[in-house]
Amino acid sequence: MKIAVVGTGYVGLVTGTCFAETGNNVTCVDIDQKKVDKLTNGEITIYEPGLEKLFIRNLKEERLRFTTNLEEGIRDALIIFLALPTPPGEDGSADLKYVLGVASDLGKIMKEYKVIVDKSTVPVGTAEKVHAAISKNYKGDFDVVSNPEFLREGVAVEDFMKPDRVVVGTQSERAKKIMNDLYGPFVRQGNPVIFMDERSAELTKYAANSFLATKISFMNEIAQLCERIGADVDMVRRGIGSDSRIGKRFLFPGIGYGGSCFPKDVQALSKSSTEVSYDFKILNAVMDVNEKQKLHLIPKIKKYFNNDLKGKKFALWGLAFKPNTDDIREAPSLYIIESLLKEGATVTAYDPEAMNNVKQVLGDKIEFAENQYECLKSADALIIATEWNEFRTPDFLKIVSNMKNKTIFDGRNLFDVSAIGELGFYYESIGRSATAPNQ
Repeated sequence: MKIAVVGTGYVGLVTGTCFAETGNNVTCVDIDQKKVDKLTNGEITIYEPGLEKLFIRNLKEERLRFTTNLEEGIRDALIIFLALPTPPGEDGSADLKYVLGVASDLGKIMKEYKVIVDKSTVPVGTAEKVHAAISKNYKGDFDVVSNPEFLREGVAVEDFMKPDRVVVGTQSERAKKIMNDLYGPFVRQGNPVIFMDERSAELTKYAANSFLATKISFMNEIAQLCERIGADVDMVRRGIGSDSRIGKRFLFPGIGYGGSCFPKDVQALSKSSTEVSYDFKILNAVMDVNEKQKLHLIPKIKKYFNNDLKGKKFALWGLAFKPNTDDIREAPSLYIIESLLKEGATVTAYDPEAMNNVKQVLGDKIEFAENQYECLKSADALIIATEWNEFRTPDFLKIVSNMKNKTIFDGRNLFDVSAIGELGFYYESIGRSATAPNQ
């Protein structure tokens, strides 16, 4: 098939590359000439494990190309994916100006039947708005389909190539057949392509992400309770996660969720509920818990240093909101850094992938290290904000030799409490008792 993908951000680039990998001819469109030039020259613009290999291969095979010209990009395409930003507005609602702007432009240049697919996460009713925007300038036949993405940063290629399910919102039999044929190679093992109406498909994406965010916030509340009553959240997690009705995933406590999806989608669903006069109490609580959890380590740190952080130096491991990505959107690390700087402390950070993105935000407000051990030099304490694998089994002798104090505040519960106490560290984590040396 011939496919156009409008937008070469995270979703657009993964979508375009993976469709090309199954033999389709894909043209990706973006208004950013510099980005298009980089991509055309084989320079990938996001970090996502496994993507670059597919990207280079399909670029060389000429199944994947890039342009800034929308008319050129969609001319021969039967299917047009809209993978455009939907940033939250000041009131929390999703801003559709990019989606509807492109839809209006499509109406001016379309000359034949096409399937326009909303791949972006959009509020309920967006397919109707896209259809109306196109119809203002184009009176021919076309269909608008909702096909939300369910990609996890860090494993997005696997998620796309082997999806748990594909959700397609359309009431058009013609569009249904086209979408079924398109996704056929991705569901050969029997995972379903679930067809439904457009509004239900749009809501499905928000409901899925909001439910997962709720699980995370619930476990962070349990962790708060564990700290107060002397229970161990890891034991509780294992106890409830073995129940098949609950499941093991998204039960790990920490310093809150971040990224491009959960914060925005929970907020947008809450706003959509308000617009139809429904008070979605659970979602409001989820957002409140998450905002507070991002700074959960700060009171622990201040208490340890007798409420005086001025002049203290902190090493920070992890800047990305999660491992295996360079995405720092709503990353808890940024909230921690801001709080420490306000208290007069200094911060040296290390992250395998996200440091350049943080430099663009913070400039020289903090220092950046070449590796995780250089980061520790003369530090009064280590803070762990992202659970990169290389942080899980570090050389503790190197940690001790570089730091002023054997003190760790772990926002991701990477280490065994007893073992690290035996190594002589003061160690605080989430939902578990603090461990003093040899305790």
